[in-house]
Amino acid sequence: MTKWEIFKNGVFNENPTFRLILGMCSTLAITTAVVNGIGMGLALTLVLVGSNVIISLLRNVIPKEIRIPAYVVVIATFTTIVDKTMAAATPDLHGVLGIFIPLIVVNCIVLARAEAYASKHNAIESTMDGLGMGAGYTVALLIVCVIREFLGTGTLLQAKDFGFAGFHFFPEDMGVKLLILPPGAFLTLGLLLAGINWYVAKREEKKHD
Repeated sequence: MTKWEIFKNGVFNENPTFRLILGMCSTLAITTAVVNGIGMGLALTLVLVGSNVIISLLRNVIPKEIRIPAYVVVIATFTTIVDKTMAAATPDLHGVLGIFIPLIVVNCIVLARAEAYASKHNAIESTMDGLGMGAGYTVALLIVCVIREFLGTGTLLQAKDFGFAGFHFFPEDMGVKLLILPPGAFLTLGLLLAGINWYVAKREEKKHD
């Protein structure tokens, strides 16, 4: 696969949220606002790329018997860097995302790519895989965030850390409050997954016609 194909694979064919159904906890919990999705997506992408590169470089050095603990140590190092940086630079966003930033350490997307890809490919390919998977995860978060924030509150892109009040489309009391509650996350994601699976099935049918 070319570098572009590796990247595109993470965004479309093996999108971690919509196709592999990974990282569901953070997807369901923090997608009430677009800025949350941007912050969480960038945080996980940085950890993914950093850990993929280091694990790829050390893949022939780390003994197979202790590879998983070694991967976790590498991932935890990058997660701590991202967590402390966000706490200092964007305290409001960091407070909203809360425990889900430290929990990147055990996020199945990051550990899965370390085991399935970075441990078997060179650093450049692993970088592209991390960027693709991170971009795919971020895009998925943003789609869910846009639907929930817009329909639930009538606004988009409120960002306290940057002093931006966001765009207001209609009064908040006209919003569908269910969408910014936990059940709204399940409904939104479920409908999106159903639509994507229907589209993929139709596309496969056309290929075989």
